[in-house]
Amino acid sequence: MFEDIAFSYDFQTSFLSLGRDLQWRKILAGSFRVQPGSWVLDMATGTAEIGIEICRQNPRARVIGLDYSPRMVAIGAEKVKTRGLENCICLSLGDARSLPFENNCFDAVTMGFGIRNMQERKEVLAEFTRVLKPGGRLLIMEFDYPDDPLMRMLYRFYFHRILPAVGNWLSKTDYAYSYLVDSVRAFPRPKEFLKEMENGGFKHLQVKNLTWGIARIYSGKK
Repeated sequence: MFEDIAFSYDFQTSFLSLGRDLQWRKILAGSFRVQPGSWVLDMATGTAEIGIEICRQNPRARVIGLDYSPRMVAIGAEKVKTRGLENCICLSLGDARSLPFENNCFDAVTMGFGIRNMQERKEVLAEFTRVLKPGGRLLIMEFDYPDDPLMRMLYRFYFHRILPAVGNWLSKTDYAYSYLVDSVRAFPRPKEFLKEMENGGFKHLQVKNLTWGIARIYSGKK
């Protein structure tokens, strides 16, 4: 699916989030302290937007971005090159269920809107625990529904009735944004996902709501 929509993925995301995705990435990148020379793994990096924002806020950090989609990675690599960030960001293909890294080698792991696409969350969280240094931070940003009943009702109308039709048209598919709705609906509620993170070896768990809870940042420490 991501191979099919890669050609305009960035535009689709910004258009359908009404531009809020830019602010969400800034908040995610600023949610943890990056020391000079720190190594960050950005999993499901897509077109490298989160990695680029991390390096914008922390020029001396080093980011490795992995993704399963060759087309997404190719677009991200071109953006990294255009911005002159080759010394800060390295992109490659990779599988979150089997990371090609040694134990205890990253200071932080980030993931934006990727974990709900992975059925094997237990294995993925175990891999994040393995590659993080003791005390390392995990930050996962994912879509959800607002907590406020009125906002939830209004957002559900947009998310279920308007977004799939417009998103499928923009992506030139008949399924990509219908899948988005289904995958968000199927993702665990915050307390349930925090429990999965705890079972995966993370402590000091927190949830930060973004735009009334349309998106959330889940964080924890190894």
